[in-house]
Amino acid sequence: MFGGGGLNPRKMKQMMNQMGIDLTEIDAEEVIIRTADEELVFNEPEVQKMDAQGQETYQIVGSPDTRPRSEAPAVEAGEAGDDESEADDESEAGDEIPEADIEIVAGRAGASKEDARAALEATDGDLAAAVERLE
Repeated sequence: MFGGGGLNPRKMKQMMNQMGIDLTEIDAEEVIIRTADEELVFNEPEVQKMDAQGQETYQIVGSPDTRPRSEAPAVEAGEAGDDESEADDESEAGDEIPEADIEIVAGRAGASKEDARAALEATDGDLAAAVERLE
């Protein structure tokens, strides 16, 4: 890491502490790195987190299995499908504008809640466009 091939581990840890570097072992069962085309799956990897002046860096040691992105585990695919169906149910339930959005638009544009709701409905819920429409 620092080219300290001849340093003993205790001395290396002492030097890292002096430089403000904290090294933590993470007991990870699995690490998945998703790219546009594939997933790299590390089973039982050695994972270390290094915190140096607020910047966190993770080091993964192990041999990954590679699989195409389309091959998601069945559990994850089932969970994602449930989330999507809930989102579809919400949007089909009436496309109602959230009260928080109405309050934001009304406050920003200095308009009534009724005007803010109308502007949001006219702009398909686009907050910025609704504020612009009311100004």
